[in-house]
Amino acid sequence: MIKQLASNMIKEYLKSQPNCVLLDVRTDEEWNQDGKPDGDKIGLKTHFLTIQIGDERIFNENFIQKLKNLKINQDQEILTMCRSGNRSQIAAELLTKENYTCSNISDGFLGNQENIGWKNCDLPCQ
Repeated sequence: MIKQLASNMIKEYLKSQPNCVLLDVRTDEEWNQDGKPDGDKIGLKTHFLTIQIGDERIFNENFIQKLKNLKINQDQEILTMCRSGNRSQIAAELLTKENYTCSNISDGFLGNQENIGWKNCDLPCQ
C-alpha cells in the first residue's frame, strides 16, 4: 500500500524523513501552464518525468527506464506528484514494483476535493 501525504504535511514529513526526492509525473504542457514545484528550496531534489505522452496522454512505455536513468538511489524515498494525485499514485505503484520506496502526494500540484495542493500551500514553485 502506498503512503499518502497531503502537500501541507510535506515540510513536517521531511524533518523526520530527509532522504527523499520529488518526482513530478505531469506533462510538459502542465509544467508550462501551471508551473513546477521547486523542492530544491526545501531540501527535496526534484525530478520531472512524464508518465503520459502527447495530447492523447498515452502511457509513457519508457517511464521505468527513464526513471532508472535519473540514478535515484533505491534507499531514497520517492515522493510522486501529478496534478491532483491520481497519475502519481499509478507511478508510485509502478516504482514500488521496481523496489523503490514511494509515497504519493495525494493532492498533487493543484489540489483535489480533499486538499489544496502544493502550489496553494505556498510550497516553492518555479
